[in-house]
Amino acid sequence: MLVEIMKIGKEERVAVTSLDVAETFEKEHRRVLQDIRELGCSEEFRLHHFVQSFYENTQGKKQPLEVMDRDGFTLLVMGYTGELAMRFKEAYIKQFNAMESALQGKLIERQKGIAVRQALTKALQQSTEDARMHGHAYSTYTNCIYKVLFGMNANQLREKFGIRKRDNLRDCFTKEELRAVQSMECLVSGLVDCGWEYEQVKTFIQQNNAQKQLAA
Repeated sequence: MLVEIMKIGKEERVAVTSLDVAETFEKEHRRVLQDIRELGCSEEFRLHHFVQSFYENTQGKKQPLEVMDRDGFTLLVMGYTGELAMRFKEAYIKQFNAMESALQGKLIERQKGIAVRQALTKALQQSTEDARMHGHAYSTYTNCIYKVLFGMNANQLREKFGIRKRDNLRDCFTKEELRAVQSMECLVSGLVDCGWEYEQVKTFIQQNNAQKQLAA
């Protein structure tokens, strides 16, 4: 069983797929999809708690699946009875609770990150760096931070996570990764405020991160 933080519409929510439910409750996937179609819930409820998607089967063909949040899952499995089904329900609820806690922590870090990014943007605008880089200082410094922390720039990370350029890359980071980015952005902001230029900042944060890894 696998409960994950997924992008549903424009927001991140804790969800599970019909494929996972079928595997866990030992049901044919087409039967689970049929159960979802026959729930008898309102169209408003269905649109808010279920999202149609696809997966590739072993033959490489696209097959339909449903992504559902906690409420959708709860309504679906109400009719699944028996001792084994009850144990699976309890296990899913524990996973939903754990992932919702993780999502809440992630959202808190995202809010903190807004202020940190604003401070870095302001520091770059007030320095000579933004003019020297023809208005691309923020993206250049951000790529540098990503390379130091993750070994990849923003475009490479987008490719890794399979997201488009217009999607928010930081939605893909864990709470710990968000904290690491914010900590590095605070450091870079302070160095830029002190008049450091890009190559100096780049060398310093590379050395600083290497020392942290050795100490860990």
